[in-house]
Amino acid sequence: MKTLLAVELALQAAAPHKLLDTVRVLLADHCGADSADLLLADYGMTVLQPVTIPPYTGEPISAFSGVAGRVFGSQEAIIREGAAGRVEALVPVTVRGDRLGVLCVALPAGACDLEELEVIAGILGRELVVSERDTDLYLQARRTRRLTLAAELQWQLLPARSCSRPEYGLGAQLEPAYAIHGDNFDWCAEADYLTLTVTNGMGEGIDAALLTNLAVNALRNARRGGTALAGQASLADQALYAHYRGRMHVSTLLLRFEISTGRVEVVDAGSPQTWLLRDGEVSLVPFDAQLPLGMVEETPYAVQHMDVVRGDRLLFVSDGIYDAASPAGEKYGERALARALADTRLLPAALVPAAVLRALTEWRGTPTPADDAMVVCLDWHGPATEPA
Repeated sequence: MKTLLAVELALQAAAPHKLLDTVRVLLADHCGADSADLLLADYGMTVLQPVTIPPYTGEPISAFSGVAGRVFGSQEAIIREGAAGRVEALVPVTVRGDRLGVLCVALPAGACDLEELEVIAGILGRELVVSERDTDLYLQARRTRRLTLAAELQWQLLPARSCSRPEYGLGAQLEPAYAIHGDNFDWCAEADYLTLTVTNGMGEGIDAALLTNLAVNALRNARRGGTALAGQASLADQALYAHYRGRMHVSTLLLRFEISTGRVEVVDAGSPQTWLLRDGEVSLVPFDAQLPLGMVEETPYAVQHMDVVRGDRLLFVSDGIYDAASPAGEKYGERALARALADTRLLPAALVPAAVLRALTEWRGTPTPADDAMVVCLDWHGPATEPA
């Protein structure tokens, strides 16, 4: 315990860009580690990038295969044997369900307990999240190439790419990761509620990104002011209309889950679709679509309701998914989406969005989509005890 406290205090005191160097010194002193390397998941969640000298890092490693890829995917630490009594420990670096990467440590066999290394990796992960406010090192390390300016705006707007609590698990991904336009997602975890929004701003490039930034921040401002769900939509609608006068709008789906009951308030203001996987059956959840935010001045919004039960999986997708076209002009459509949701049923929520997007890319046959795409997956585990 004293060692872990010393690690935490040392990392808190370290300069933001010196976290990995500090971990190396600490592990060398504590367990005679020869080396410690940090691999961070890139924006596309396809490779693990070594944290080295910016602006771009060393040779990437697959996030799907190899030892490091398996640790990242399974979220299970491993120790593999080396030569001359040495071993290599690979430990996932994850913060509240958000999968950041993998810590690789070479050290003498038996010198450090694997559970202790997992705790150290968790401390490192939390400090990485905090340090991104003060240094670009880790944001640069995640890049295999430059982001467009629109993508820079969008990624800085996001809460994370995954989140987990005993009651639910969340995962989300945007594509093309390095050139996203107007699609976005946001969530807020509270003691009694989970609020989730998925947005699809019209337009392309920087115009779409600026539009979505205004919409998401208007929704956050209303939510943080204590406004109910329909009021959040109305206030964001007014903010967008005041600025664009109806020239641009944002399709948005707002949901507020009551943790104790699974009761969900929904405001459907546009095109994002909701799919449900329940008891092995896949279905499209129909909502009464209302006008997108910012299209008409002072649009009134009404709340609908649905219920989720333990074991439900919800998938939210933008039109860049269901309107995607094959080389022959065929739309991806409902059948393909239902099949992708069924095929990924055994994956955790954090990995489902990337898997659905890979399936879309294979079906489409071209690496570059015509429109940006968003996938958000929510697994509902329910409260620890069911309500009476």
